[in-house]
Amino acid sequence: MPRESFNPKRALHDGAELSPAQIEQWLATVHYGGNPEHKRNPGDFGFTPPAGARLGKALCDNVGVFSRSAALELLRKGIRKGLVSRQKRDGWPQNVWSVTSEGEPLEAQLEGSGVYHGYPMPENDPFRDDVLKRLKLP
Repeated sequence: MPRESFNPKRALHDGAELSPAQIEQWLATVHYGGNPEHKRNPGDFGFTPPAGARLGKALCDNVGVFSRSAALELLRKGIRKGLVSRQKRDGWPQNVWSVTSEGEPLEAQLEGSGVYHGYPMPENDPFRDDVLKRLKLP
């Protein structure tokens, strides 16, 4: 059952106030924690229980993200491109967006202290278009 409502407060940072030093600091200290609800196969994520795909959750497996290192690189890619939310918590963007090499948009949420978990953006999420437009992708 696809999700029908999404957080209307999400907004991409306009990039004007993002300093290269801030981006470099985030890149140097960001971590990917993951969430077993978004995985069918545990890969090298080290989840306990190993994986627990939940009905209605977008699965990383469906867009080819099978390793922690791939997830972290996609997270860093989003930060490098300035695809971060206006909303911050303890100096970290609440959300970071990225796109796979196949053009699938992803959203990551801050868990705390620079640690994120991410998932593919559902096709019915209107914010997906904002992410693709920022990257000038169809």
